[in-house]
Amino acid sequence: MNIAIDPTPMSAPDDRQKRRLANLRRLLSPRHVAFIGGQGVAVPIELCQKAGFSGKIWPVNPKYPEIAGLPCFKTLADLPEPPDAVFLAVPREMTVEMVGELARMGAGGVVCYAAGFAEVGGEGIELQKALVTNAGDLAVVGPNCYGLLNYVDGVAMFASGPGWARSQGGVALVMQSGNIALNLTNHQRSVPLSYVITCGNQAVFDIADYIECLADDPHVSVIGLYMEGMPDAARFARSALKALKAGKPVVALKAGNSELGSKLAMSHTSSLAGNDKLYSTLFDRLGVVRVRELSELLETAKLLSIGGVPADNRLVVFTCSGGDSLMTADRSAEVGVELPNFPPKTAASLRAQLPNFATVNNPLDYNTSLWGHKDKLETCFETALHGDYDAAMLVIDFPIDDKSGYDACFIATDAVIRAGKIHGKPALVTSSLSELMPIEARDHIIKSGGTPLQGLQTAIDSFAGAARFGRRHRELTAPGALEAALLPSLPPVPAKTRLLGEAEGKAALKAHGLTVPEGRLASAADAAAAGAALGFPVVAKLAEPVLAHKTEAGAVKLNLKSADELKAAVAAIGENLGRYKPGAKAERFLIERMVSDVVAELIVGVKRDPQFGLVLVVGAGGILVEMVEDAATLLLPVVRQDVARAIGGLKIAKLLKGYRGKSAGDIEAAVDAVMAIAGYAYAQRDKLVELDVNPLMVLAQGKGVVAVDALVVMGA
Repeated sequence: MNIAIDPTPMSAPDDRQKRRLANLRRLLSPRHVAFIGGQGVAVPIELCQKAGFSGKIWPVNPKYPEIAGLPCFKTLADLPEPPDAVFLAVPREMTVEMVGELARMGAGGVVCYAAGFAEVGGEGIELQKALVTNAGDLAVVGPNCYGLLNYVDGVAMFASGPGWARSQGGVALVMQSGNIALNLTNHQRSVPLSYVITCGNQAVFDIADYIECLADDPHVSVIGLYMEGMPDAARFARSALKALKAGKPVVALKAGNSELGSKLAMSHTSSLAGNDKLYSTLFDRLGVVRVRELSELLETAKLLSIGGVPADNRLVVFTCSGGDSLMTADRSAEVGVELPNFPPKTAASLRAQLPNFATVNNPLDYNTSLWGHKDKLETCFETALHGDYDAAMLVIDFPIDDKSGYDACFIATDAVIRAGKIHGKPALVTSSLSELMPIEARDHIIKSGGTPLQGLQTAIDSFAGAARFGRRHRELTAPGALEAALLPSLPPVPAKTRLLGEAEGKAALKAHGLTVPEGRLASAADAAAAGAALGFPVVAKLAEPVLAHKTEAGAVKLNLKSADELKAAVAAIGENLGRYKPGAKAERFLIERMVSDVVAELIVGVKRDPQFGLVLVVGAGGILVEMVEDAATLLLPVVRQDVARAIGGLKIAKLLKGYRGKSAGDIEAAVDAVMAIAGYAYAQRDKLVELDVNPLMVLAQGKGVVAVDALVVMGA
């Protein structure tokens, strides 16, 4: 390769990134746009003209006199001034060189359409490094991307013909797939769009940078993401929390979750897909609404942008079909949407309004007796909303082939919207199938003050996601909560590690508030005396840090009731070690009091993930770890309420709360213990590689917990 690389030394990354973000704002809302390439750039130029972009458009090509009816400039040097935005559609080698020229002339930003960079490996990786070096302070979108769209100003820097109409603002979509972005621009769902950005290989900007910029944009109400990976979870967290603080929900569809999907993500945009469970953990922490389908991404973003954030998850639903009511009830139960029953007074009033064969439940099947009667429907819906609800939803399907039937449908939609306005509650109108909510209906509902949704299951899922965001927003905007939710940037995983002896590890954890059994280190000759001093029964373990898991090697002996049993156990541990790990010697033993009257056993572990940092796992411990796979995952640092919520969500929580008349466990002490372990891990975050406390014995309520085993691995 013979590529020109700008020799200018790089300034401090933080300063450079600030200048790049400032240039990204120029790129997103430009005064002038240069289009560099062949006749193919006529498509985006004509889109800008069609949308009435009021800025200047400058085609650049040394061969053509004009493109799309506009005169061409032969070189970048011929332009009247440095362009705010550039759409660059030239081969990859030329892309690298022209990016350097644009940076030197002081351009704002560039969309790099060319592929063949890091996503193909080999020399493509070196080309991408050269591109980044040449970019300097330039805002670079891509490479290997379709481009970006600004629906507010009418700016199209996009490789193919998207769905295209000016807007006043709304949802900004940031996509790691150009084709998916293109398809979403052609949606038939009345989602108001402000920007569509395809980020490709994320050579200069990753998704976190786009969120950072869009969080400040007054034309953006919601940020929607299609993600295949993220290079820096800590930076993503800062940006997502900035958006949350600004009142702009982030809705994310994360792909590449399977083993095959992860491999495809790497080849598609050179993205590291990462552990799917940790993405969910991260999103929950940050209030990011995770969705599983493109339709749910659009519907959730639409609900939040048009209808706003519901106060909570209590929904009243109106149908004109028993089947719709049943499906609504089932899906609501699956995703955690509450459908509270009507208060007695409200229920009595509804019974008086409905035929005697009607069943007054939520969802309310108001049946055909009220159909088409404006006054009756208004009274019915307004009455029902006297209950403790956060939103109203009407399920209704428009007769696509019979527009004469629209008027009767509009009577019902207007009635529910009117009731919502009276009670100050969002009014949602959904069809059972997405195609049964035509454009005429969507337009009418939006103009009337409601939110049209498409597909009953998707509508319920979208409301559930919006409600989750509302709850997490309230939690994270409490004093100090945003700062506590940030993730630290950690150094790489240490190349060399050291296993701490169990006694050393327990002593370190005890210093952070964790309760451990009373114990003593002893030689084989002194073990019996140590046991007698502690009081039988006791436990004997190998003390040397030569085994990560001692039980499998026969290096742990339990419930030793006498000096003779202890002596025999110590001898057996030495023999077992010799067989399990030839050459290893058992010279010291940890003798501890036996813990009894245990209600439940937990495992608390911390592992260092190169992408997400320190990961805390809390679950059913002891022999249940692999049998039931009952665990919750959190990221450090943690706050107490998140730990309590995690423990409360475990299957073993039933046992902790007192199952079938058994004693309840000391849940508060368990939370204290997890916080102590998390505190130690976070204090040692630069060196800690792995930590396991298993089992953490939970005793009866008021008697605390005891960590009977601990494994700690540190960087050497």
